[in-house]
Amino acid sequence: MSLYLCVFDEDEELNGIDVGAYSDFGHFRHTIAQVLENGNAGSRFPVLMLHSDCDGEWRVDDCETLATELETISSELKKQPAREYFAEWQKNAANKFGLRPANLYDCFIDVDGEPLLERMLDLVRIAQRKRLPILFQ
Repeated sequence: MSLYLCVFDEDEELNGIDVGAYSDFGHFRHTIAQVLENGNAGSRFPVLMLHSDCDGEWRVDDCETLATELETISSELKKQPAREYFAEWQKNAANKFGLRPANLYDCFIDVDGEPLLERMLDLVRIAQRKRLPILFQ
């Protein structure tokens, strides 16, 4: 089952990201905890790390902190060495789109091969601009 993060304005979807399976999002957060939080999940990035990935939402009030967290994570992961893609679908997407990760930031993609952190930050900015929550589906 895939995790889909999205922003809706009434019945219209403004933007959405298929991040892959729930376990893929879990691996993404686990990596952040290990590499950037010394194994203590949520110690630096509580809005991203401590929110349940079950049905729910990041409230509009969460988005400013979430944007700051994602910017910091992006900057710091770009300084870390690349690793192999951890999921078979990521390897397939990388081959399809000719992706070659230069750093750990590049190792996290959405199902369309786009940088996951960039897509998440775009989603947060839309949520902030429209004053709408980010839904977990």
